[in-house]
Amino acid sequence: MIIEPRMRGFICLTAHPDGCAKSVKNQIDYVKSKGHVNGPKRVLVIGASTGFGLASRITSAFGSDAATIGVFFEKEPSIGKTATPGWYNSAAFENEAQKVGLYAKSINGDAFSKEIKQKTIDLIKADLGQIDLIIYSLASPVRLHPETGVLHRSVLKPIGKTFTNKTVDFHTGNVTQVSIEPATQDDIDNTVVVMGGEDWSMWIEAMKNDGVLANGATTIAYSYIGPEVTEAVYRKGTIGKAKDHLEDTAFQITSSLEELNGKAYVSVNKALVTQASSAIPVIPLYISLLYKIMKAEGIHEGCIEQIQRLFSQRLYTGSAVPTDEQGRIRIDDWEMRKDVQEKVKSLWEQATTENLIEIGDLAGYKQDFLNLFGFGFDNVDYAADTNEMVMISSI
Repeated sequence: MIIEPRMRGFICLTAHPDGCAKSVKNQIDYVKSKGHVNGPKRVLVIGASTGFGLASRITSAFGSDAATIGVFFEKEPSIGKTATPGWYNSAAFENEAQKVGLYAKSINGDAFSKEIKQKTIDLIKADLGQIDLIIYSLASPVRLHPETGVLHRSVLKPIGKTFTNKTVDFHTGNVTQVSIEPATQDDIDNTVVVMGGEDWSMWIEAMKNDGVLANGATTIAYSYIGPEVTEAVYRKGTIGKAKDHLEDTAFQITSSLEELNGKAYVSVNKALVTQASSAIPVIPLYISLLYKIMKAEGIHEGCIEQIQRLFSQRLYTGSAVPTDEQGRIRIDDWEMRKDVQEKVKSLWEQATTENLIEIGDLAGYKQDFLNLFGFGFDNVDYAADTNEMVMISSI
């Protein structure tokens, strides 16, 4: 079939298998270009199919020759209907890993469930024995709680008062005002259940109880802080409460892993175009302005550059892992540089529909968004008849 991007709001309803494969290959080539990292050898990535999770799997495998298991929840293709991009990403990753003799298997299902946790643990026992590194990178808007059976939904709302600020429709470039009503306590509680640290802790506890954590095992979850301009709707809003819970959970997990000399970290990463961030009002405008500045300064990074730097310059240097006063790894350090943020703040005040194309990098935002779904890559023939029925070899 001829596969074209079909948009609905901040989601693309189609994905291109060849474009997704190109994206994966580009990331692999980048990691290989940076040289070998003396990193983990047996890695589990929970949320492995897109964004930071996919970048973590690629960095582990092609930067440290690691065997990897990836867990994700993606829709497979059917005749005349494409899979989700994460499915095609994972198929391409497994193909590339197999070419160079790297172990790579995947599990598709609800990572919040007891069944998928047990299925993963059984696979680890059968094939790898134990795991050295567990990456937790889930970004689901809903969670069916495995103990209560209650379906919880996260919301993106400020706390205490209505939030009003600028945002941009990245499809049209229209800069408008957006207002978001404040959260109820139920909104806050549900968001913490979905996006907080409880499920991360459940994964680690289940793995520990079944003996599949290696001595000295490390686990990392990803978070975001961001600037003052997004603070009310993000870090001080419902998502921020969930991130606070996630960060507190890291200390609890570290305590539980003391007998294994294990450690849990939260890595605070840079603002990037992801399916999740595209849905957050204000964030697309902020990213457009941030990209313009960071590209001009020569310090712009995508997911793969961020994670490769996390591995090579923070986690696996042979020295103690540097953290801030809250115990977090700060790989958002270039984004949060004072000079960068001062320039963003200045541009934010100026931003209008008419001047955003000049003062921001809306084109870069749109390009990255298309790339998420396998579109917009050079050397991919989007006019060609393409086989949508790409399967993942281990599933």
